[in-house]
Amino acid sequence: MEILNMIVSWLWGAPAIILLFAVGLLYASKTKFLQFRKLGYILKKTGGSMFKKGSGDGTLSPFQAAATAISGSVGTGNMAGVASAIVSGGPGAIFWMWVIALFGMLTKMVECTLAVFYREKDDKGSYYGGPMFYMTKGLGPKWKPIAAFFSITIITGGLGTAAFLQPYTIAESMNNMFGVPQWISVTIAAAATGAVILGGFKSIGSFCEKLGPFMCLFYVVAGSICLIINFSNIPRAFGLIFQYAFSSFQPVAGGVIGIAVTQAMKFGAARGTFSNEAGAGSSPMVHATATTDHPFKQGMWGCFEVFVDTICVCSMTALVILTSNIDVWASGKKGLALTMAAFNSALGPVGVFVVGVSLCLFAFSSMCGWEFEYETSIVYLFGNKHLKLWRLLWLVPSFLTLLQTSESVWAVVDICAGLWVIPNVTALLFLSGAFMTIYKDYEDKYFNKIKPLGGKIEYNGHYFDCSGELTNKEALAEVGVKESFNSSV
Repeated sequence: MEILNMIVSWLWGAPAIILLFAVGLLYASKTKFLQFRKLGYILKKTGGSMFKKGSGDGTLSPFQAAATAISGSVGTGNMAGVASAIVSGGPGAIFWMWVIALFGMLTKMVECTLAVFYREKDDKGSYYGGPMFYMTKGLGPKWKPIAAFFSITIITGGLGTAAFLQPYTIAESMNNMFGVPQWISVTIAAAATGAVILGGFKSIGSFCEKLGPFMCLFYVVAGSICLIINFSNIPRAFGLIFQYAFSSFQPVAGGVIGIAVTQAMKFGAARGTFSNEAGAGSSPMVHATATTDHPFKQGMWGCFEVFVDTICVCSMTALVILTSNIDVWASGKKGLALTMAAFNSALGPVGVFVVGVSLCLFAFSSMCGWEFEYETSIVYLFGNKHLKLWRLLWLVPSFLTLLQTSESVWAVVDICAGLWVIPNVTALLFLSGAFMTIYKDYEDKYFNKIKPLGGKIEYNGHYFDCSGELTNKEALAEVGVKESFNSSV
């Protein structure tokens, strides 16, 4: 544990936090804080049109891709992870989780846009994309070793988080609530996951399309009832979050302890990134399969995903904990036990049941949804042969979770998240020109309403067919796009 904690401290010290803030600020300045300026438009084009079919090429519908990505990201991090962040970093960790999420909305938009732009289709007609593809196609062959390293971290990280952490959490929850032996829960979870993932991407997308919205709505409604019951404590909860975001002394069980502001930042960033996956490069692999006629359209779904995951679901967990009348957040409880105690204080035994059911749904959806990222990395490294054997391997870590401790599991989670964040975010810093070319084309067409003349986006030798709806060079020059854009009219 000492060695694991040393690695976590290094990864989530300066390297990851500085890179996450840097890429967020870079794209925010280039797009003039697009995630705030156009938030209403983004929500309308995503959540407001979730049942519309996309036009263009792809494997999944835009909503199926987003639902699968949300199913993969909305997991134990939204419940046990948020509680763990409060315990380890104090209430101030939630503030930094919000900051990371607000910039992460734009970061994931960029990731998903680039994933669609640089995606590839295999000989079976399936689409694959993600950081490893935009690293090598967008930045050149010299990035192949980094792309391969990233793919390896996704495979090992996926096996260590979604395939390892999620069944662990299910087994722990069912054992605590109903006394079900852990091996029974793990076996059922693995069998159910296998039934979904062995059918491939379309099977996963169809399943997550149905489960994702239901499980999020179920949890948010239950959390809202808790907040209504403890309504008078909401101002105090926000006060604690903002007060201890910048304070080195924070209340814990038995008194007050010195927790550095850097601790709040570290755990807020680590658990926030693990939850919404902005900057991690994982969700873009799912979005790359979406049916769309413009990369930026799917990029907006990435922004929507972070909004749902952190601003809605994670915030609900944090506020339920911090508005508890018995101050369970300073009781010494950890992780899932803290979240359960908070819901129990408002809803009684029903609250424990709500948390248990939600947790099992979240964890199960992550086990299914994250197989997408794992399989994409497998295909990038080894090709698309023997995929059913690779899918069966995904089920093995479930049984390795038995008899593990909560601290060791979460340490593995934080390490995995840090390992794939650093290479991906570094690549995003170098791909701003590619993204801005794609975004400017969408901006001209839909925001500025410049009359299209036809053509293709071309960037660094790669083309994307925008269905004959590109502006000409003269019109683009008027909005500041010059040397970086070449169109064929």
